[in-house]
Amino acid sequence: MSFIRTEFKDAAVGVGVADTPDGLAEIKKPGCAAAIWRRQLGSEFQAWVDTLDPSQLPTARLVLRTDAIPNALRHLCDIAGMDDTAERNWFEKDIADLAAGFAKIMRAPYLRLRLDAISTNACRKFHIDAIYARLICTYRGTGTQYGISTDGEDPTRVFTVPTGAPMAMRGTLWPQDSPVGLVHRSPPIAGTGETRLVLVLDPVFDLDEAD
Repeated sequence: MSFIRTEFKDAAVGVGVADTPDGLAEIKKPGCAAAIWRRQLGSEFQAWVDTLDPSQLPTARLVLRTDAIPNALRHLCDIAGMDDTAERNWFEKDIADLAAGFAKIMRAPYLRLRLDAISTNACRKFHIDAIYARLICTYRGTGTQYGISTDGEDPTRVFTVPTGAPMAMRGTLWPQDSPVGLVHRSPPIAGTGETRLVLVLDPVFDLDEAD
């Protein structure tokens, strides 16, 4: 049983598109403000996560070493009341693998892990995060939207990252070749009945930064 399909062709200038998770390291190359691993979730997993009651979607805000993330995810899914299924096991492992890979790319000893179940217009304005870098992956619902803004206004062309496709992006604290012009937002979904499940990972280089 496969929980991943590969399919994604369209991206803005300055956004790298990778066929493997290692390709997310493209964001370290000059002129690349973000990178997307072009995968989509398999139909079995998508049907499972899409039909979960929103109350069963795990939520968290934690700062952890990557080796502590698998146990943390297990507890979070237990607390949320998720049944122990192949889909849940894949979900936990996928997040742990993404975290380990992103921490390696960033050379970060810790990660700030956030899981959000979103049904409102959270972060609906286009912006650049005041962070070093970030990885976002939407497991349920509409993916992150982004575009290029050259004049401070909203982008004229808006791209939507496919559900299940991890996107790594630079923030304003990236030390060189800052991501000028690449902005993103959470898609506006208020009133649609949609509940998104979104993973956010930020590198943490010192625990003093964790607060």
